[in-house]
Amino acid sequence: MRENLVDAPTLLAGIGDPDLRLFDCRFSLTDPEAGRRTYAEGHLPGAAYADLDVNLSSRIRPNTGRHPLPDPAHLAAWLGDCGVTPRTRVVVYDDVGGGFAVRLWWLLRWIGHDRVALLGGGLQAWIAAGDALTREVPRHEPGELIARPDDTRWITTEALAADLNTGRVTLIDARAPERFRGDSEPIDPVAGHIPGAINLPLTDNLDADGRFLSADRLRERFTRSIGQAQPSSVVHSCGSGVNACHNLLAMELAGLQGSRLYAGSWSEWIRSPERPVATGPD
Repeated sequence: MRENLVDAPTLLAGIGDPDLRLFDCRFSLTDPEAGRRTYAEGHLPGAAYADLDVNLSSRIRPNTGRHPLPDPAHLAAWLGDCGVTPRTRVVVYDDVGGGFAVRLWWLLRWIGHDRVALLGGGLQAWIAAGDALTREVPRHEPGELIARPDDTRWITTEALAADLNTGRVTLIDARAPERFRGDSEPIDPVAGHIPGAINLPLTDNLDADGRFLSADRLRERFTRSIGQAQPSSVVHSCGSGVNACHNLLAMELAGLQGSRLYAGSWSEWIRSPERPVATGPD
């Protein structure tokens, strides 16, 4: 688990490492400027702000979901401006158990930079450990990072629809149960879920302190739902391809490597009225 997670005391011990870069990924879907405001009020020393809408997504188009994948070259250029190079160790965090920070964790791996970990417990764990916040905005020497995207890590809407029809994939939806069932939908114009999806809310990956469960408990959680299916046949979805990365990380921590992201997720699926929609439990 050390490859993908770091705890607050360990991070503090290495905070002065010149090859370390931190990114604050706090965000609110209902108030897109909230993350930037809270960053300005206080963040981990050396952390740059990663804006979900500006830095970690591309422009919304008529056929995309709410957070399309960023252009990999543009993403790498921005990371380079923040001082990230191939030798850099990156730590990402937020204040909601990793629900937004996992986006940058996944994006970095997608473009070929595997030296990235999530701060377990997030901002709250840092504060609980007695570590200070700062308002100082870091200034790092720009670096060069070349994007080498591995597009086997995600799946398009068209490919997902075809694979669902043939039973080649197991689709896991990370949204809250009420959104999955279609009881309520506070963000997207259509309520419900993709037919055949399994609902495994991302919040159930965490303990009461907002830290990921043990590898054994995570493995039990996912194998209970996917059965004998190979991890490589599992695809993760949510509202816009952000929170889904939380379940993908949880499977990696559980030793179930190789699952993929449905980057467009629900908000892209419903762009076409021809695609089927289901409501109620899975």
